[in-house]
Amino acid sequence: MSKKVYEALNWASSFLKEAGREEFAAEVLLRYILGIDRTTLFAAMRDEIASDNLRRFEKAVREHVAGKPVQYMIGQEEFYGRPFRVNEEVLIPRPETEELVEGALKRIRAIFGTAENIKLADIGTGSGAIAISMKLEMPELTVTATDIAAGSLAVAEENARRLGADVAFVEGDLLKPFIEAGERFDVILSNPPYIPEGDKAWMSDVVTEHEPHRALFAGSDGLDFYRRFMEELPGALNRRALVGFEIGAGQGAAVASLCKKTFPSANVEIINDLHGKDRMVFVGRT
Repeated sequence: MSKKVYEALNWASSFLKEAGREEFAAEVLLRYILGIDRTTLFAAMRDEIASDNLRRFEKAVREHVAGKPVQYMIGQEEFYGRPFRVNEEVLIPRPETEELVEGALKRIRAIFGTAENIKLADIGTGSGAIAISMKLEMPELTVTATDIAAGSLAVAEENARRLGADVAFVEGDLLKPFIEAGERFDVILSNPPYIPEGDKAWMSDVVTEHEPHRALFAGSDGLDFYRRFMEELPGALNRRALVGFEIGAGQGAAVASLCKKTFPSANVEIINDLHGKDRMVFVGRT
């Protein structure tokens, strides 16, 4: 049975709404399957959809209702105005992480001024969103990105190639590769796993059944990786330095306390995101 564009969207929106999914997913999926932008989609509302495309669309909507993230289905997500390839090896980049990039850019200029040869490491890079965005926004940086998973690094390396970012990639566990090599950095950024294990019970299956758990969960209180960072950071930072973490809402005071114990003379900031939730901690040493 044939359908016009608006009929297919109406069916999908109702189906998604009943299932508790975002209705906007219908438009994203149909645009992807038809290979058109939003303006063209709206102009084609009364056009018939080819039967093979209609079948693909209905199948995709049902897959999303069953829990598969739209970003994995279309293979990309936008971050800092650029399209990043994603698959189930990597966490889907979130808008909140764009605020970590923005905050880091501002603080690098404040701490280092016009200094050259600033070395930055992005730890647990996943899709490469932080490292690649930092390099493209501030090309004078020397950027290295690490991840413990080879599958994640393959995605990040592809994104760097596609977006034209000169980033070095290293497979390894947190800062260990650099400490062992005696390498130090001026800036270290990370969006580490920070969700308490107990939160799995109430989280959306779109996340828990598809996104990599190694990138999500971090012990009973979600702070395991921050504790490890506090052990390793002193061996990988230069004297004048900036550290920036993304954190879970409500973790600001705990992470800031860890940072202050490790760096007593540093300026430690807890920064809220656009929704008013504590989302970043920055540590600056001048």
